[in-house]
Amino acid sequence: MALPKLTTPTYELEIPSTDEKIKYRPFLVKEEKILMMAMETKKESDIVQAVKEIVSECTFNKINLGTMPMFDVEYIFLNIRSKSVGEVSKLKLLCPDDGKTYADVELDLNEVKVQVGDDHTNKIELGDGKGIIMTYPTINSFSDSGIKDINASNMLDVISSCILQIYEQEGKKTYDPKDQTKKELTEFIEQLNTKQFRDVQKFFDTMPKLKHEIKIKNPKTKKESNITLTGLNDFFG
Repeated sequence: MALPKLTTPTYELEIPSTDEKIKYRPFLVKEEKILMMAMETKKESDIVQAVKEIVSECTFNKINLGTMPMFDVEYIFLNIRSKSVGEVSKLKLLCPDDGKTYADVELDLNEVKVQVGDDHTNKIELGDGKGIIMTYPTINSFSDSGIKDINASNMLDVISSCILQIYEQEGKKTYDPKDQTKKELTEFIEQLNTKQFRDVQKFFDTMPKLKHEIKIKNPKTKKESNITLTGLNDFFG
């Protein structure tokens, strides 16, 4: 006799970048196993692949993850995880007042949203009618290029992967980065002066990201501090 099939609840959320409504379900034991195995390897590529598989399966394979901004994928995964394991995440956070004591904190994942920095723009004006139109990093741009996160050592690679268009003559003449070699893009970026490069960095500093401010209390000193959590890894203990 065939065993009964279990019913899995379905939920709905809005994708932050588009406000498009999608349906999703909690991950199942078989999918949780994929995530656990990936986390055991501690390889960023394995974890990224696991997140892609889980988000794809739990959204019924109806969204194109490859072209979706990373913050959208992280937000969807956060919601899938909260409905699967629990809406409250227990964290151990380092207290900034002494830099050595950890505080136990409970965070309601429903309160975590994607936030955008002040004066954010994807158009970087370089002067003389020239400029760059940027696009957000996708989960594929991280996995395909081997980039783990955005830092000083890989900034040129990150910028190269996020240039949507280069223009001059106030946009009358445009260049598609897909038609350029990696070397040509790198040489173009290296021509930027300090101010221009800071404007590009500001795009990444202010771009949408999972962000939440939480208050913690040092159990030893009793001092309260505010800590800002950003990115998927910060929200899970």
